[in-house]
Amino acid sequence: MSVQEINKHAVLPPIISRSDKEFLESMQRYIMTETERVGCNEKGPADEYYIIYRNVFDKVIEYVTAYKSILTSIKKEYDAFIETIKKSQRTAFHLHGKLKVLAAEPTALVYHRKRISQLEAKIRVFENDSSKIQLQIEKMKQLRAEYDTKEVKYCTFSKDPSKPIPGMTLQESVNLDDLTKYLKHLEDKYAEIKQVMSEKYVPAQRKADLDEEMVVILKRRDVAETLNKELQFRFNELISLGEYEKAACFAANSPRRILQNIGTMNKFKAVGKIRGKPSPLLLFFEAIFSTSRAHKRPINAELTLEGIKCGLSEKRLDLVINWITQERLTFSEEAGDVICDYGEKKTYYKAKCLALAQTIYSECGLHNKALLCLCKQGQIHAAMEYIQQFTAFPANDLMQLIKLFPHIELIQYLTRERDGKPPFLSFGLVILHLFSVDMKKVGIKLLQEINKDAIEHLMINDPFCSLEKWQEVANVCLQNGFGRLSNDIMSILRSQAGVTEIPEEDDTVNLMQHVFW
Repeated sequence: MSVQEINKHAVLPPIISRSDKEFLESMQRYIMTETERVGCNEKGPADEYYIIYRNVFDKVIEYVTAYKSILTSIKKEYDAFIETIKKSQRTAFHLHGKLKVLAAEPTALVYHRKRISQLEAKIRVFENDSSKIQLQIEKMKQLRAEYDTKEVKYCTFSKDPSKPIPGMTLQESVNLDDLTKYLKHLEDKYAEIKQVMSEKYVPAQRKADLDEEMVVILKRRDVAETLNKELQFRFNELISLGEYEKAACFAANSPRRILQNIGTMNKFKAVGKIRGKPSPLLLFFEAIFSTSRAHKRPINAELTLEGIKCGLSEKRLDLVINWITQERLTFSEEAGDVICDYGEKKTYYKAKCLALAQTIYSECGLHNKALLCLCKQGQIHAAMEYIQQFTAFPANDLMQLIKLFPHIELIQYLTRERDGKPPFLSFGLVILHLFSVDMKKVGIKLLQEINKDAIEHLMINDPFCSLEKWQEVANVCLQNGFGRLSNDIMSILRSQAGVTEIPEEDDTVNLMQHVFW
């Protein structure tokens, strides 16, 4: 083995102390942690990469005290070199930007020159338009001056009695009748122009008065808005404190009934029900309805409807009855329908609900529904008196009433003569109507309850139902298995003088051919 080989194997690595090893490992961990935190890779962002290693260098200098001076000098040189490189980069970036600006100057100059030419062209267009408009104005002024001159001449000409009247021939201008007609035409035209002027124009004084009224109204509006805001604040404070009864009274007694509206109602409705306490919404309606008599205007229809719904939902029909009969409310068809529906669901209160609904319908002029409510209550006589109050009750409405309430007594009243007056409805047409709306059983029962003599009297004295219609009634009875009733009707028809039966299969027969005059 040579000496060189011996020397090569004889060289041992330096022995590192434990503290140095720990320091180097901590530095290595610091480098890895910081590079991962700032997102550095091997190339890395220059600044972050430099800062990490600069901190490591500072820590190494602090740790190796024996070489601190020389390492500090080396670090200063590196820092100065790096700062010089950064300064050179900033200068290069600044010069690059200047170079871009200088390169773009020729293009910008071209665009500016092009824009100048466009604006100059627009200016020329404006000048041409202005000259044309000026010429038109001058022409209109000239035409106006000529028109004024002609008008003066016309006025002078019309005052000359030796000249003909415009719009009239010479012969007409000397005819008294034609002159009278022309004068009437001029007076009508004058009245028309005067009427148009009175509608389109008002005196200047009137305009001044209207302006003053507008100022007063605006001031009132501002005062009302201020008052409304103050009332809303006091009302919201009571609601927030849970003083719902006081809030309801406050809303009911608010000036000009500002707080009696749907918005206030919705605030009470939003509270919902409170266990063991009255409904806040019901308190609101009780308050505003109880004070409605003190106001000149009743509660509007929308609030009235919502109040009735609330009272019924809280099972307080007694309150609803009191509101409808005692307070000043505005009724609607919807309110009557709600009460009718409640009566259908709560059969124990059906009679009371029908009476209330009848009151509402009568108040609203809905006589058909009011009459139906009376009939459903079993007050047939009252229903007939109600019909007699309105002599112009349409027959179609009465037919619809029979369809909704097919009561035998009601039909008999409507088809009976009244103190020598004709009945409201034709008995035969009622029967045919019941047959046509699939209520044959009611029609046949009605026929069965009338004896043969009464039917004969009705058939003969019914001016609205022809004998042919009675034959249709007989045919329907026969088709439904009531042959005896059909035979009674047909025997009455045959017993009439000059009446012959019309075959059903012969459609060409004249309906009046069987009548002998």
